[in-house]
Amino acid sequence: MIFKLGTLFRAAALTIPLISSPVFAADVVNVGSVGNSGDVGFYLAEARGYFAAENLDVKLNVFDSAAKMIAPLGTGELDVGSGAASAGLYNAAARRIDIRAVADRGRTAPGYQYQTLMIRKDLIDSGRVKSYADLKGLKIAAAAPGVTSLSVINEAMKKGGHTYADADTVFLGFPSQVAAFQSKAIDASMMVEPFGTKLVNDGTAVRWVSTEDFYPNDQISMIFYGDKFAKEKTDIARRFMKAYVRGVRDYNDALENGQWAKNAKAEEVIAILSKNLGMKVEQLRGIFPHACNVDGRLDIDSMKKDLAFFKEQGLVGDKNANVDAIVDMSFVEAAVKDLGPYKPAK
Repeated sequence: MIFKLGTLFRAAALTIPLISSPVFAADVVNVGSVGNSGDVGFYLAEARGYFAAENLDVKLNVFDSAAKMIAPLGTGELDVGSGAASAGLYNAAARRIDIRAVADRGRTAPGYQYQTLMIRKDLIDSGRVKSYADLKGLKIAAAAPGVTSLSVINEAMKKGGHTYADADTVFLGFPSQVAAFQSKAIDASMMVEPFGTKLVNDGTAVRWVSTEDFYPNDQISMIFYGDKFAKEKTDIARRFMKAYVRGVRDYNDALENGQWAKNAKAEEVIAILSKNLGMKVEQLRGIFPHACNVDGRLDIDSMKKDLAFFKEQGLVGDKNANVDAIVDMSFVEAAVKDLGPYKPAK
């Protein structure tokens, strides 16, 4: 009996099990975020497939503040946190809750107006506030007790020849600060975007001066790793950082001289922010972006200044607390080694 060669192959194929590459489930990473434009590195890494390229399933969990992430980071319920550093971070370290500051999330830099000292407009118009010396006695809002913006207020008061105690500090979240300005319940604030632009557009407050004028290169917020994530899931932590740094670099490609660049890259980033923040593109196009190191590196000098202030105010009880004990930039260094030096997109 004669068989055609193709018939033999087809018959053989029916008896041989199909062999395919194994499909591995993506590694889940639980991330705490505060749901503002500082999360742009996360949003870009997700939207552009950088997390997927590292086989990561990143789940963002929104918190009111970074302070509320400390406990779940300590237990491993959260792998990654983000937001402003606080006295609580150092106090947690004293209680042996190991949380690491691993990357930049947002800072000030020359030419950037993301974070400004805002003064109620009627106080400027009336001449009540003309110089730093006039800050004494003003009711100045900060986002929460024990956060680094208190250190920024301290630097502003020092420039006017005063001490931190000469400011009447009150604690309100940024959305509540907007309403407090409108009702004249506060006089000033260390304000960030997009709330600053809203106040200016409403005619309620003015951007009196960028915080760069009295506190250069302020490390506003950062990325944190829980100890369990860093130690027990080191490979995943490295892959996460690689994707994040790619997102941060894309973000920097959308900036020019402290503002959004006039190009398609900026429009793409703004569109991604719009989708994630639920804000209109027109609103986001009008705000001032924050600075962020292209390699994700933290500004250690700024962190040391803030810690010294916390100790001076008695907010950190451990006299031996130091920045080096909570900073771990090995993950960004590994990411940069893999990615190579940053090259601005053309």
